[in-house]
Amino acid sequence: MRVRVQPAMTPLDAIDRELLEVLQRDSKVPLAKLGEQVGLSAPSVLERIRKLEAAGVITGYHAAVDGRRVGLDITAFIGISINYPRDIDQFLGEISEWPEVLECHHVTGGHTLLLKIKTRNTASLEHLISSLRRVECVTQTETMVVLSTATERARVPILEGASESDQKRRRR
Repeated sequence: MRVRVQPAMTPLDAIDRELLEVLQRDSKVPLAKLGEQVGLSAPSVLERIRKLEAAGVITGYHAAVDGRRVGLDITAFIGISINYPRDIDQFLGEISEWPEVLECHHVTGGHTLLLKIKTRNTASLEHLISSLRRVECVTQTETMVVLSTATERARVPILEGASESDQKRRRR
């Protein structure tokens, strides 16, 4: 089973947190402008960004795309029940290349996994659900179609005091 081991938290100072906030809003901001915002030179900003990338804090840079504007009108969450925990890897291997699957989470509750998908229309959703049900280890699916979305964000809140070094400093 592909279990994600929780990595140790990376110590972040106030400048790191501010860099992360700005980069999450606009990853295309020029280094010089970013440096002005955090009070560092462009080379210093680049060095910090490289350290955050090397530590796995920054995992990539992406464009946010409106699914409806590219023809993906249906968003749904699909709960997947699996026979046995040992079969989760088989399922993950099966769906790993399915472009409609945006997220896959191992969850508690009535299902083993929860998928977030985007697809063109109800016919393509029906085909996807049928394909999921044909995966040998799947015992049940439950689909919840999104009617509207009030909030959807990819940003991670960068909380002050969230790093170990900040917590140690507070204890002193």
